[in-house]
Amino acid sequence: MPPTHKNQPALSQLRKRLRENRQGAPLGVFSVCSSHRTVLESTLRFAANKSYPVLVESTCNQVNQFGGYTGKTPAQFSAELYSIAGRFGISPDRLILGGDHLGPYPWRSLPSSEAMSFAKQLVKDCVAAGYSKIHLDASMRCADDDPDLPLAVEASASRTAQLCQVSESNLLEGKQPPLYVIGSEVPAPGGEHEFMDPQVTQVESVAETIRVTKQAFHKMGLEDAWDRVIGIVVQPGVEFYNQDIKIYDPAPAADLSEFIHGLPDLVYEAHSTDYQTELALEQLVQGHFAILKVGPELTFVYREIIYALEQIELEIASYDSSLELSGVSEIIDHVMVEQPEYWSGYYSGSNEVQAFDRKFSYLDRIRYYWNQPRICQAVEQLITNLESCTIPSSLISQYLPGQYQLLTAGLLGDHPGEWIHYQLALVLEKYYRATTPSGVN
Repeated sequence: MPPTHKNQPALSQLRKRLRENRQGAPLGVFSVCSSHRTVLESTLRFAANKSYPVLVESTCNQVNQFGGYTGKTPAQFSAELYSIAGRFGISPDRLILGGDHLGPYPWRSLPSSEAMSFAKQLVKDCVAAGYSKIHLDASMRCADDDPDLPLAVEASASRTAQLCQVSESNLLEGKQPPLYVIGSEVPAPGGEHEFMDPQVTQVESVAETIRVTKQAFHKMGLEDAWDRVIGIVVQPGVEFYNQDIKIYDPAPAADLSEFIHGLPDLVYEAHSTDYQTELALEQLVQGHFAILKVGPELTFVYREIIYALEQIELEIASYDSSLELSGVSEIIDHVMVEQPEYWSGYYSGSNEVQAFDRKFSYLDRIRYYWNQPRICQAVEQLITNLESCTIPSSLISQYLPGQYQLLTAGLLGDHPGEWIHYQLALVLEKYYRATTPSGVN
């Protein structure tokens, strides 16, 4: 765990960027919301020679006191992240660890009192593990809430304030108090189940959420914490589905962008910005959607290159019978079929369509399975196979043309791991350029 006094520079830098955004500068921050180890390694490797505030977040589904789908508690996730950062020479004061959708979502099938008890423990554990940028989300219905109506904003605000009180009551001595994000005008953690044209959040809804949540904070004596609320989550009109991406259009969100001018201490946080074009990301930042979240796009790209590497392996095996194939894509699908709980509610249609979506959907439900032992072993064997043989450059050109160009120019190593990091860095570079204009590091 990092020294508790070391996060101040990164948090201060983040707040400075957000204030400059509000003053018209095209500055923002991007948050990598992923627990995939290779994604985390690429994220910190990419940041090593830059100076922007490095923001990495875990969701309540990925990481919680019971391990989430990754098997990691907040303390374990924090320790892993700071260990990787140290390998790349990134000091703890460069890194901000965040919690996304911290609230009762994983336990929403329980009565609200029980679900909130678990949520409070999650927040407590995150604060103890050094999380310092926290999205509080208590917007979902629990078992004893009216199933036919959305949860009332007053109930959501009250529960949000209760979670904040737990956070404030468990701060580590000497550590800068965390920054908060409120609101939940986004799909639940994991993404949309089916195509729905995303409706831009109405200004009236933003105003009510802020007003009622502020009242709830003040009622519980959390005025100081309210002063550290830096953003509100809204839907700017971006989303991704199985085979569709809704690209940002500034026009429908113009009222939102104008409304925030009356709230000098806040910006918007935009979720589901994965797969957006660089221009769209720049336009989001210019519209004061200054905190951009990315996660599934990174693991989607990771899957793409793993499958490309498997194609190279298959081609080599066609003339080298000594190569024992990894079978990585087949093993992944077998595991997913055996354990359908993370994708069955998202993919429909015939068996053939479901099989296609398990591989190629933008929802990228594969990301829930990469830590399965059989899959880890298959990926490891794939990399070992490719390291043990000479890969014809024509195959690299065929399946990894970007890497081929850099290899032939002597600008990229010949290790498959280097090729993976390069592909992930392309996504990170897009977000970096969109939030950090030329000339600012």
